[in-house]
Amino acid sequence: MTIDFTGDHGAADHGPGQHGADAAPDDEAAEVFAAPAATTAATTAPAAARDTGQAAIDGDDRDEGPGLRASLEAIMLVADEPVPEVLIAQVLELPRHVVAEGLRSLAQEYTDDGRGFDLREIAGGWRFYTREDCAPLVERFVRDGQEVRLTQAALETLAVIAYRQPVSRARVSAVRGVNCDGVIRTLVLRGLVEDSGTDQETGAILYRTTGYFLERLGMASLDELPDLAPFLPENIEDIEDNERTRA
Repeated sequence: MTIDFTGDHGAADHGPGQHGADAAPDDEAAEVFAAPAATTAATTAPAAARDTGQAAIDGDDRDEGPGLRASLEAIMLVADEPVPEVLIAQVLELPRHVVAEGLRSLAQEYTDDGRGFDLREIAGGWRFYTREDCAPLVERFVRDGQEVRLTQAALETLAVIAYRQPVSRARVSAVRGVNCDGVIRTLVLRGLVEDSGTDQETGAILYRTTGYFLERLGMASLDELPDLAPFLPENIEDIEDNERTRA
């Protein structure tokens, strides 16, 4: 008995017409499965763009040296004026848009964390600034905490120069009874006293007070100094004669 498989084989074999008929469902399925992938790519594109700045900040795109976060913070810490983005990009050898995104991400992070300082874009560049609500504390620190007070010796020396100017070191030392060279140097460094020429007779350097001295005392001129006469001894003339002799 012979079994003929020609019919079944023909049914299983797809001819040109039948292959064309089956192609449509396959293409439709491909389109159905392809559509979600395209939609997903379109949906994740904005999210990826938003994460670019944070990725750059985390240093994911740098293989050697410090990350972008550390690099930006180091530069901002030593900057005494706003630094342009293009300059930072040149120093770090990175695209400008990466540096810009990194700076903005850092600035937002500091704001979100409530730090005591801001990273601000001002005057065409970026720089650290103290936060506005911390201004009273900073002002108090600068005014009181960092104010260097003069010693008693410096105050006495400054008073002698203020009332006897222009005056030499020797005469100041004679009035105080001790050597005042070191104290006068300190007053000069503080900007309270300055060189005003030399004595024509002795050649000694003469000193006088400065405009900063008047500013610190809140006076317009030396005429506003209090009268010294009530505090002087009765034999002031004899003392002055002795001072001239020693000078």
